[in-house]
Amino acid sequence: MLRCMLRTKLHMATVTESNLAYEGSITIDAALLKEAGILPYEQVMISNMNNGERFETYVIPGRNNSGEICLNGPTARKGAVGDKVIIFCYSYLEDSKAKALKPKIIKLNEQNKIK
Repeated sequence: MLRCMLRTKLHMATVTESNLAYEGSITIDAALLKEAGILPYEQVMISNMNNGERFETYVIPGRNNSGEICLNGPTARKGAVGDKVIIFCYSYLEDSKAKALKPKIIKLNEQNKIK
């Protein structure tokens, strides 16, 4: 059996930009993606602490060490600059590996730098 398990989480990221004119997705600082083990175009779920919105999209890498967290396209309607969001990335694992999984939790400060 495969189980959908939390693999990594970017906790309390701050939205730095909102770009409705873009095709869609979320742009995340490439250094944060590397640390989290999230690949470009990988699916993520975002939970907005300010308004309760929860949505899925895919990741686009932003400038390295920029602190960039940008809601693009329709996701721009799900939050505003300054909102706090939690970004979740899940994996499907066999039962035996799922039981041993320890998710990577990355806590961020106000500038989206790792605490």
